Amino acid sequence: MLSSLTNRIFLASALLVIVSTAAAIFFVQRAVSQRAEADLLLRLDEAASLVDTVSRTQFIDFIVKAQLVGDLPVLGGAAATEHPPTVQPIAEEYQQRLQADLFVVLGRTGGLLAQAGRVHLGAPVIQEIVAACRRRPDRTTFWPLADGILHVAVIPLATGDASLVVGTTLDRKAAEAIKALTETEIAFLQGTTVVAATLPIESPAQLGGVPDPSHVFLVPAGGEDYIGRLQPLSTGDSADAPTALVLRSRTELTRFLRQLRWQLAASGAAAVLVATLVGYVVARGVTRPLRALTGTMHEMATTGDLGRAVPPLGRWDDEEVRVVAATFGRLTGALNRFQREASARERLASLGRLSAVIAHEIRNPLMIIKSSVRGLRRNATPEVADAAASIDEEVARVNRVVTGVLDFARPIAFDVAPVDLNPVARAAIQAVLTGGDDIPISFSATHAHAPARTDAERLRLVLVNVLANAQQAIRTMPLASRPTTPIRVRLSRPSPSSWRIDVKDDGPGIAAEHLSRIFDPFFTTRDTGSGLGLAISRNIIEGLGGTIVVNSAPGAGTTVVIDLSGATGGTERDV
Repeated sequence: MLSSLTNRIFLASALLVIVSTAAAIFFVQRAVSQRAEADLLLRLDEAASLVDTVSRTQFIDFIVKAQLVGDLPVLGGAAATEHPPTVQPIAEEYQQRLQADLFVVLGRTGGLLAQAGRVHLGAPVIQEIVAACRRRPDRTTFWPLADGILHVAVIPLATGDASLVVGTTLDRKAAEAIKALTETEIAFLQGTTVVAATLPIESPAQLGGVPDPSHVFLVPAGGEDYIGRLQPLSTGDSADAPTALVLRSRTELTRFLRQLRWQLAASGAAAVLVATLVGYVVARGVTRPLRALTGTMHEMATTGDLGRAVPPLGRWDDEEVRVVAATFGRLTGALNRFQREASARERLASLGRLSAVIAHEIRNPLMIIKSSVRGLRRNATPEVADAAASIDEEVARVNRVVTGVLDFARPIAFDVAPVDLNPVARAAIQAVLTGGDDIPISFSATHAHAPARTDAERLRLVLVNVLANAQQAIRTMPLASRPTTPIRVRLSRPSPSSWRIDVKDDGPGIAAEHLSRIFDPFFTTRDTGSGLGLAISRNIIEGLGGTIVVNSAPGAGTTVVIDLSGATGGTERDV
């Protein structure tokens, strides 16, 4: 699987997305969980403080109202009579107004004069409650009941030595009222015993062993888990001191976190799926042109056809892939050209060897024919002499062709030596200016001396051939339209390491379809030409380390540029 570039890119991108998504989900979930836990604890602390404030505020309000009742002369006057039937109706009336769960009027001697309210206690219990209240600075106490905790206060009446004992019960109803205000579950405890709660506490023993009211602990109740904190209701440090247990559901938090995990997991899975698909598309997009290139290379290797076109690229392909495809296209083009050129060179080599054999075989009959023509001339009539002259001319022409074929086919031996290019160029010009219909040739040089290391005779032959072709091109023009100086030769030095010879004529030029073939062997547009002159000239110039280029257009003349790179030597003077 990993041997494929597509699979490696796909797997790497998918693994990167999975790891990064999983890490993101983990850190987000942990941060949210920690934040939720901290927020739950903060709300629990706030709720505990609110429970303490509410309970104290409600009881203080209750005591203030009870003190107002105690200051009324009606109740005090009735208590001063020490007559229970007189006090009882008045006590019941004020108990209704005060909404007290316990309303007891005691006489000067502590005797029970009246008792009203939901809670009814015996005289001995009331005496114990009164004694407990009088032992505390605030003259209040908590007293356990079967269904709650009674919060009691003793208030002296305005007249006489009578006392008013009032109390309110911390039961389920009170817990529900506090729950409505604090939005928390409430339970009242006497020591470790749950006496009232807004939700069922499964086992009172599970609350035992709480070392410190400030500690938060876990409480299972009603099939859910709650975190709880004890809020003391009394300032005493007794083990049986009443407390309020403030509870907040941890199950809701767990449920929220569980939903969050599923949502994060679903989002992560969707992100991984989308990223995986995108990674696959990207991997395919990256490797598609590479696969196409390798497929083309395999076909080339199988068929040996280097001319196959490079597969077309898409608009979304990467720049690097485009560079690879362009480079591959240039490489295959170069290899294809090299293959064609190698095939052409092989054909030319075979043709050269064959031409050399044929030329060698032709030369022997030519010598016999030439000897026979000489014999005919000794005792020949005028007609025979003319025929012999024609035969001799054609033999000479065929011999020149054979010599050219041999020169082209066999390796050229160069005799490189220090020369001055100016005399070489002038000698070549003088060699072609020997006929009666000479075409004028001008010569110019940028340097008086042009020292170089080259084969002077071979270079002269190349110039003679080029100049002869230029003269032949001018001869095809009418005399009236021939320019005054139709052929110009210029010797210059474009760089310290090279010399340049330009041969320019103002002849009719060369057609475009012929220009690309002028260096091909045996290609000629003249009836008497062999087609080997320029081919041999290029072999000579390239053998000397230079280049020869022909620039021409119909009607614009022709320029032959011979560049002799690396042939400089000695010193020179500017003209």
